[in-house]
Amino acid sequence: MTPPREVAVVAFAQSDHVRAAEELSELELLLPVLREVLERTGLTTDRIGFTCSGSSDYLAGRAFSFTMALDGVGAWPPISESHVEMDGAWALYEAWVKLLTGEADTALVYAFGKSSPGDLPEVLTRQLDPYYVAPLWPDSVSLAALQAQALVDAGHTDERALAGIAARSRTDAAGNPHAQLRAPAPMGDHVVRPLRRGDCPPVSDGAAAVVLAAGDTARALCERPAWIRGMDHRVETHSLGLRDLTDSPSTRLAAERAGLFDPEAPPVELAELHAPFTSQEVVLRKALRLADDVRVNPSGGPLAANPVMAAGLVRIGEAASRVTGGEARRAVAHATSGPCLQQNLVAVLEGESS
Repeated sequence: MTPPREVAVVAFAQSDHVRAAEELSELELLLPVLREVLERTGLTTDRIGFTCSGSSDYLAGRAFSFTMALDGVGAWPPISESHVEMDGAWALYEAWVKLLTGEADTALVYAFGKSSPGDLPEVLTRQLDPYYVAPLWPDSVSLAALQAQALVDAGHTDERALAGIAARSRTDAAGNPHAQLRAPAPMGDHVVRPLRRGDCPPVSDGAAAVVLAAGDTARALCERPAWIRGMDHRVETHSLGLRDLTDSPSTRLAAERAGLFDPEAPPVELAELHAPFTSQEVVLRKALRLADDVRVNPSGGPLAANPVMAAGLVRIGEAASRVTGGEARRAVAHATSGPCLQQNLVAVLEGESS
């Protein structure tokens, strides 16, 4: 049998994430990001073997909204293209599989989302079980608060510890020019107890893009590619009442299948976790078995900028950037979708072996 192909992240770009990009359409938000990520590799669109995007019609408020963004890619001459109604991290997974099978040597993955036009917590109720939970209209912050309270009741955290996570994340974001919030701020009043305003993510508009390449093509395009050593995604049951909200077995299983726990692999030095609420970082650190010395969300994470449908792809891009920049030999990136960490994707990235 021939060994599996090696696939790497060779370029990453993102927009400056803002509270409301009122003057820009999704296409206008995305176009500079696509141009930047291609310029970093020297590729032109005709040399991209596969294109895949992630976005949500619910944010845009119209059907097939992703087709408008194709104007930024250029669909003529015809291209090999796909779309997922998910965070861009899942689009990257599809592109990764495409390259693993040998159907393409390069892939462009992008994601975008404008959360500002609508009431985001209420829009996200459309992710819930449509028969028993969605008709009750529980918003995303209230559901996250249920998870946070379960963690507090179980003795896994408290409000002071959660405030420490928020302060660390937004302090780290000071070095990230793309972050929306770049300085510690008072935690503020409770939004839904025990979550205070500082425990919750900002509403963000933004976009991100990644270029993947296989084997020698990756080495030709990037001095130090961030090799994807493994990637997997899993989902919890749709019924919140059947889940232990203090744990994330789907994250743990995805990490295991992605090779994160391989005892012969180098230790993880850095993690970019898609934890929109401070309490969710507590769950993810446990599920991923991260040691205390692992640096978590040096970019500031989604507490500093949370462009829905792009935030998970940003986590992979940020982790890959640290690997390509030589700051980490081995890193893990995580993306999530749905209430209380319902769906989880884990990617393990490494620098070139010596």
